[in-house]
Amino acid sequence: MTDRAMQALYLLALAPIAETTGDPNSYGFRIERSTADAMGQLFICLSKKVSAEWVLEADIKGCFDHINHDWLIANVPTDKTILRKWLKAGVIHKGQLQATDAGTPQGGIISPTLANMVLDGLESQIKQHLGVTKAKKLKINVVRYADDFVITGNSKEMLESEIRPWVEQFLAVRGLQLSLEKTRVVHIDEGFDFLGWNFRKYEGKLLIKPSKKNVKAFYRKVKDVISANKTAKQEDLIRLLNPMLRGWATYHQPVVAKQTYSRMDHLFNYALWRWAKRRHPNKNAPWIKEKYFPKQEHKSWVFNGTVISAKGDVVTLKLYSLAETPIERHKKVSGGYNPFDPTMEEMGEKLRMERMLKKLKYRKQILSLYQSQNGKCAICGQSITKETGWHDHHIIYRIQGGDDSLGNRVLLHPVCHQRLHAVGLTVSKPAS
Repeated sequence: MTDRAMQALYLLALAPIAETTGDPNSYGFRIERSTADAMGQLFICLSKKVSAEWVLEADIKGCFDHINHDWLIANVPTDKTILRKWLKAGVIHKGQLQATDAGTPQGGIISPTLANMVLDGLESQIKQHLGVTKAKKLKINVVRYADDFVITGNSKEMLESEIRPWVEQFLAVRGLQLSLEKTRVVHIDEGFDFLGWNFRKYEGKLLIKPSKKNVKAFYRKVKDVISANKTAKQEDLIRLLNPMLRGWATYHQPVVAKQTYSRMDHLFNYALWRWAKRRHPNKNAPWIKEKYFPKQEHKSWVFNGTVISAKGDVVTLKLYSLAETPIERHKKVSGGYNPFDPTMEEMGEKLRMERMLKKLKYRKQILSLYQSQNGKCAICGQSITKETGWHDHHIIYRIQGGDDSLGNRVLLHPVCHQRLHAVGLTVSKPAS
C-alpha cells in the first residue's frame, strides 16, 4: 500500500509533464481521452476520397514487459533513485521472487504513464524525420492507443520500406520490437481491426463496425455465463447479463452497429431458449415461451419475468435489448487539448459536460445544482433555461486541485462562462 501511495504521489507531478509532451493523437491512459477518440481520429484520416489508402497496422510485442530500464531512467523527468527502485523491485510469482530487468512495475499506478512516455515521439519524430511538408504529401498520420497504433500512408511500398524500418529503430532504442504476427500493411478496401472495431471502405465509403473477433469473444463470454447458471433464477440471470450487454452496447454505440446488435440479440435469445428448455424437458414450447418470453408491448420475444421490488410492487425485469441502443456519434477531443493548461479549462469543462449528460447520475447532479441556485446563473443572476443553455463550472479549477463535488461547482450561462475565463472573473457558491 505504501508503494502504491508513493507511485500515486509521484504521478501527480509527472502527469502534467506527460500530458504536455505527449503526442497529439495518443489516446490511451490519458485524461478525457478514450478508444472512441482514437476511432474518431482514424475516421478523419481515412474517410475522405483523397485520404490515405494504405495502413500499417502495428502491435508492440510485450510492451510493458520489455521497456529498457536505462532509457526510462535517463529520459523520464522524475526522481531517478525512486524510479530505479520501482523498476528493479522484482515480482513474486508462486512464492518465488523474480528479477525485473526490463519493463514497468507490474500493476503499478504509474506504469501506464511511464509506458506512454516511452512511446511519445512516435508521431512527432516521424514527421520531423520526413519533414512536415513531405509527411503531409505522403498522407502520414499516426494514431496510437497505449501500445497499439496504426500509421496511414499513400503507398504500400513507402510504409514497408521507409516507415516500418524507422519505427523498428525508434522502438529498438527503447528495448521494444514489433510483433511479427500482428504487424502488417493492408489496403483500406481490405480493412483492418483496431480497438475492437473493423475499419473498411465499401465502394469508397468508410464504415466502422464491431470486429468479428470482438463479437465472437463477447458471444462466448455471455454464453459462458448462461452455461454456468443453469439452475439460477430467471431474474438473477437477467441481473448478471444486463450489465454485460449494456456495457458492450455502449462501447460500440458510436459506430455502425445496428445490424450486429440485432444479430447478437437473436443469438442470445436462442441461447436462453435452450437454457429454458433444459430446465423443463417435459413442457411444450408454448408453455416455455409464455413463462420465459411473454409478450412485452410490441415485441413478442423478450426474455423477462416479474419480481417484487423493495417497496412491495410487482415490476417487470427484462433482458437488455442491444438493438434498442441508439447510435450516437462521438465528439472527439481535440488533439491539442491539455487538461493541465489553464487556458483550456473552459474547453475541458464543456467537453466533460457534453459527455456526462448522457449518464443518469450526472443529470441528477445538474438538477441538484439547478435547484440549489433557484434556477439562476451564479454570475448574472438571470434564469437558466433550455433555450439559454448552461455550463458546469468548477469554482476551484481542477488543475489547481479542485474536486468534482457539488460544493465546488456552479451552473453558468455559456456567455457568462466565456466572460469569466476571458476576463478572469471569480464566482462563489450562491447561498441556498
